[in-house]
Amino acid sequence: MKYGFLHFHISSMWKFFLCRLHHSDTSRVLSLFYWFILQYIGKREVRNGRSIPACTPWKETECAGDLPTGEQSMKILFVSDQYGAANNGLTISARRYAEVLRAHGHEVRVLSTNNTERDGYQVREMRIPVFDKLIKSQGMIFGRAEKNVVSEAIAWADVIHFYTPFALSMGVARMAKKAGKPATCAFHVQPQNVSYSIGMGKWEFVNTFIFWIFRVCFYNRFRYVHCPSRFIASELEAHHYKSKPWVISNGIDPDFVYHKAEKPAELRDLFRILMIGRLSREKRQDVLIDAVKKSKYRDRIRLELAGQGPRRSALLEQGRELGENLQIGFYSKPDLLDLISHCDLYVHAADAEIEAMSCMEAFAGGLVPVIANSRKSATPQFALDERSLFRAGDSTDLASKIDWWIEHPEKRREMERRYAESAKKYALETCVSQFEELLHTAMREGSWL
Repeated sequence: MKYGFLHFHISSMWKFFLCRLHHSDTSRVLSLFYWFILQYIGKREVRNGRSIPACTPWKETECAGDLPTGEQSMKILFVSDQYGAANNGLTISARRYAEVLRAHGHEVRVLSTNNTERDGYQVREMRIPVFDKLIKSQGMIFGRAEKNVVSEAIAWADVIHFYTPFALSMGVARMAKKAGKPATCAFHVQPQNVSYSIGMGKWEFVNTFIFWIFRVCFYNRFRYVHCPSRFIASELEAHHYKSKPWVISNGIDPDFVYHKAEKPAELRDLFRILMIGRLSREKRQDVLIDAVKKSKYRDRIRLELAGQGPRRSALLEQGRELGENLQIGFYSKPDLLDLISHCDLYVHAADAEIEAMSCMEAFAGGLVPVIANSRKSATPQFALDERSLFRAGDSTDLASKIDWWIEHPEKRREMERRYAESAKKYALETCVSQFEELLHTAMREGSWL
């Protein structure tokens, strides 16, 4: 009976999937089930006879104010399945936090699969037969919790912070708790990141099941969880997480400030629209492409999609009639700063988002955003008025908002300044100072449940 509840859910899911295979993508369905089995069966902590209450009241911080003083420096260990390649928001956030923490006098080391840092700890990648290619196409890498490497890393650290809720983090967490080392975790992987990749993003019971898996197998052992937005903290509360959320933004890199540059001569007469993000289903670049096609000014618009991912070929095919006015590519930070300075409008069409650093950086750099008003996204919080929101998934509504901003350049220039000013409260430096407070609190008051 110890695993009866888990067995019931797994069996029910598996029977449902089997009866759906004749009109579903078999490999995707099997990979989801295999992924759950590999990551979590036999790795959970069972709380016999105990109900799991709703999370305790959250701690919310504004990324503004003075840096903390009087606290001792820390040896901080970051644990994340991937860290080496800055091709996703989680990794970029972790790297920026590490850089600022070091500038504040702390030592930071990273335990990861593709760690390129000199003093870091590297573990082997977990390869999954048959499904490895599909997982890689989503930009995911899973690490192995190798005991000798993990033991060395835990022995060095004063406090440990976990970025991902998968097998590597679960193994490290068990050893850290046994060793009595304080730890915190972050909620950066939204269930929709998994479900959309296999075509089940709108299936609410699938997303609920993933929230449940994350909760019972990883997050409910921690007293504190870092949430990058109020939205995701509310989602954890709604799904009965026991950990106390600390709402701290990922922050905006100080290099992203208001800056306008003259467009190249060949693009001077074009209205350039930018969207930044992984080329995946939940980001909904397809909605933006359709909106450009529907715009009254489609012949004047040049659409720039900055990112990489499994949907690149499909998006190019969808936008084929736009010709040279659709550009898709991955940009280094200097090139991205340059691109933002040449663009006229930013669109964030994602259905699901925990915060969206790319949108924050774009409006910090002087672009008015037009954001999908999705109930599963935190990004609408950044809209200063209704002109910056459109109905999620509705390309016709988005086209009308794009046309309005094209027709009102003076309003757009006014709002560019207002958005750049609003970005200052998300300064990376002061967001990291609030993160330091979280770590110190975990060390003082205890961090395990």
